[in-house]
Amino acid sequence: MPSTAYTPSLPGLTTTDDLDTVINWGLGADSTAYLAEMLTDPAAYGIDLERTVVLHMATGSEWPETRLLVEEFLLPLLREHGVRLVQLARNGHLRQDGFTVLDDSRHPERLVARGPWTLWDDLESVGTVPQQAGTRKCSLWAKGDVGDWWLKQAFGGRPFRQIMGFNADEAGRSFKDEASSKLPGRTGEYPLIDWGWGRQQVEDSLVKRFGVHWPKSYCTFCCFPISMGSLPAHLERMRTHPGIAGEVLRLEYTAMSLNPNAKLYGRKTLLEMFDPTQPRDRACLEAFERELDMPWALYHVRRLFLLSDSGQRRPVMRSTERVDLGRPQQLARRLISVSERRGVDLEQDPVYGRARSWVRRRGSQWPMAEELFATAPARVINKQDGSFDEEWDALLRGASQLPLS
Repeated sequence: MPSTAYTPSLPGLTTTDDLDTVINWGLGADSTAYLAEMLTDPAAYGIDLERTVVLHMATGSEWPETRLLVEEFLLPLLREHGVRLVQLARNGHLRQDGFTVLDDSRHPERLVARGPWTLWDDLESVGTVPQQAGTRKCSLWAKGDVGDWWLKQAFGGRPFRQIMGFNADEAGRSFKDEASSKLPGRTGEYPLIDWGWGRQQVEDSLVKRFGVHWPKSYCTFCCFPISMGSLPAHLERMRTHPGIAGEVLRLEYTAMSLNPNAKLYGRKTLLEMFDPTQPRDRACLEAFERELDMPWALYHVRRLFLLSDSGQRRPVMRSTERVDLGRPQQLARRLISVSERRGVDLEQDPVYGRARSWVRRRGSQWPMAEELFATAPARVINKQDGSFDEEWDALLRGASQLPLS
């Protein structure tokens, strides 16, 4: 793979000094409709293709039908017009890990599905799910940061315009985009809003052009369908791809093993939305059961809920340690035995096998601490926030400890 430092000297391509327009392409209906319309007459839409690059940030968990549509309809269109497509991805969790240029071509043959490190990798390794509260940190992490890194290297502060595919039904996103952008020399443009194209006009244009309905583009494990009012359609997609449903169910189940509050949809879990009496739902649950047929681990999890000097709530701190490996039944028996001997609370899932023992439950007032042992699929790594032990000892100094033996 290319190095993390972007090099614009690939054969047959313009250098970045020749660029002044960037088009963000998220693969969904909105940005795709803009590209298809613009390519009918680029000059009429103010685009010089020689000075333009289409930028795609690979999240690694796009729906299969979206990838198929892109490769059947859009990549041939980009090749026909010699449009430069740059595909990017993260190298790791940290900013200093940098990014990788997955492909940079005026004749792109395929959509690169994933890079060295994906959002799924990041969530699974720490045993959590995307968060609904606040800004869409998952999107900023997987897309925004990656694109900004490339743009800084490509333009180095030179003026450029960045075309975003927000439709006219979501005009407020353009204001947020303008307010949040910190790239020097950047000017955001929102042509679909200028044209008055809402979602219906976008979808109609793609049906007219390609004869197909273009579905929403988002990660298979996205937590926002319930807040966007598209949960029924999302569940239908799951039923069409039971293997994907099984993977996402495992992600949620693992996260909830370590933190019962880690439901994918806030107050609701994905698991409770499938009815085992319905054949298509049962297929998803059977895929989930196959996903659980893997090595499990016993984890020691501690959390701290602390206040700053000014009395404000600090980000929750966590320590996760893998204590043992084995089959779920074996680990559950060990945890049951120790919990009974210690007289601490134990929870068991009789259907899928999880066991959880509470050493210390969180209270209702910050600052507070939480400690538990839990069994879960062995995909979560050991991880501890910096200074965790010092903070833990400071909060619980003098409190009795209940180590697992």
